[in-house]
Amino acid sequence: MAKKKKKAKYSGIGGQAVMEGIMMRNNERYALAVRKPNKQIEVILGDCANEKQAKGLRKVPFIRGIYAFIDSLSLGIKTLSMSSDFYLEDEEKETGFDRFMTKMFGNKAESVVSAFTIFFAILIALGLFFVLPWAISKYVLERYLANRSLIIILEGVIRILIFIAYILIISLSKDIKRTFMYHGAEHKCINCVESGKALNVKNVLRSSRRHRRCGTSFILFIMMISIVLFYFIRVDRAIFRLGIRLLLIPVIAGISYEILRLMGKYDNWFTKALSAPGLLFQSLTTKEPDADMAEVAIKAVEAVFDWKEYLKENFDYVPSGDEEGWLDDEEEELENEEIDALMDDVNFGSRDDDEDDFISSENEENDEI
Repeated sequence: MAKKKKKAKYSGIGGQAVMEGIMMRNNERYALAVRKPNKQIEVILGDCANEKQAKGLRKVPFIRGIYAFIDSLSLGIKTLSMSSDFYLEDEEKETGFDRFMTKMFGNKAESVVSAFTIFFAILIALGLFFVLPWAISKYVLERYLANRSLIIILEGVIRILIFIAYILIISLSKDIKRTFMYHGAEHKCINCVESGKALNVKNVLRSSRRHRRCGTSFILFIMMISIVLFYFIRVDRAIFRLGIRLLLIPVIAGISYEILRLMGKYDNWFTKALSAPGLLFQSLTTKEPDADMAEVAIKAVEAVFDWKEYLKENFDYVPSGDEEGWLDDEEEELENEEIDALMDDVNFGSRDDDEDDFISSENEENDEI
């Protein structure tokens, strides 16, 4: 007898793809699962730095978005470095630079390196996605166009095109292609849990590889919101225009984060419309994973999240063995390689028309994936 399809529920878990692995985060803990060169899966558990002290910031609208962005970037760089260590030869693991930093900063060397890495990553992102479009608008567009409003809109379009070009260029790398596949496995694993399925390889592979709280959507919102703010906040001198763009980035990030939370919390025509562009862009940053990658994602989730208890509490369902959960055998599988599946993803977590709540959880700290 087919069981009734349930509403999707927020789980509180988020994650990130790394080199040959996945990091999953839940509350104050994270787990890094990596497929080592010998094909075994290594799982490393850790605590999220300063998470307890930051709980106050997590409750302040807009400010929490800025903190979440920096915190996610910091943890992402840390776990990416940890995953790459599995693929370095033993004699290469400690370089002359490592020894120099240890001598200079002692046991704080890793934190110092991480801080510098984050700083330069942000600097490169600002140059590529904000300074470069401004320079193009200043030194190219203004030569041929007199309409300031049109120039601002075209500058935003150029910013988005640069982002697309950047993704397409880095995706030419074999390692990046595999990272995008792990990104897809991360999303599939979270979607599998939040839609009430038993967490096994078969169900993970059948789930959607797109998710509303993805960092890709967050970046796209930053670019789209920047067009709106730059359109209304204008100054005459070119150097001041650049300064305004840089100063408004924290504001843009805060607004983008709040929209991302809104999309994760509610499921109606408005949030579906907001979600659609981000879900479409995830076709670039996620790829279909294989079974081995799904297994890595499952290991990462299970290290920090009791999914069986979650299903019991939220779906009144206790899984046993390798069954498919509440899915009806006749339910259509998601075809993630086709753009037509986008509308299925937009309607992810379908529910009764008179219900607006998409999630029900007191813990909404890990909103971004």
